[in-house]
Amino acid sequence: MKKVFLIGSVASGKTTLAKRLSEKIHVPWFELDSIVYHQTPKGRCRRTPDEQLEVIMEIDKKGAWIMEGTDRNSYQYLYKMADTIIFLDTPPEVRKIRILLRFLKQVLGVEKCAYKPDLMMLKMMYKWTRDFEENRGSLEAKLKQYKNKVTRLKDGSELNDLL
Repeated sequence: MKKVFLIGSVASGKTTLAKRLSEKIHVPWFELDSIVYHQTPKGRCRRTPDEQLEVIMEIDKKGAWIMEGTDRNSYQYLYKMADTIIFLDTPPEVRKIRILLRFLKQVLGVEKCAYKPDLMMLKMMYKWTRDFEENRGSLEAKLKQYKNKVTRLKDGSELNDLL
């Protein structure tokens, strides 16, 4: 595993799993949201798809990586670049509970976030998890194209089995 694309829905456990995997195999991990959105003196700004690709190509030039995120149109090249694709397929009911717990921790200041944790963001996270399920067929078709390098996990505890 030199180039790992870790994909899943909101609150599926991608970041936690990416950190653990990074520690185990000594490969740096990157949150794709921080490639899409970057901090500027004026605040958080969205990069264009071409700019995102430039950042990813710069990371790729340095060698091994783990990139984790959701399935965005601008990430399609990662399916080809990765030697391993991990689909973290956490059940929807687990993700919904995690979304609420994450929101509460962020509002209380216990957990950091790069966005404003307000009710609009909470609603958006539930919308994104619903959209993920409604569009699951599209992702499944994509994963089928790369079946020789796809591993599906229900939760991060299965990481040891993978290694």
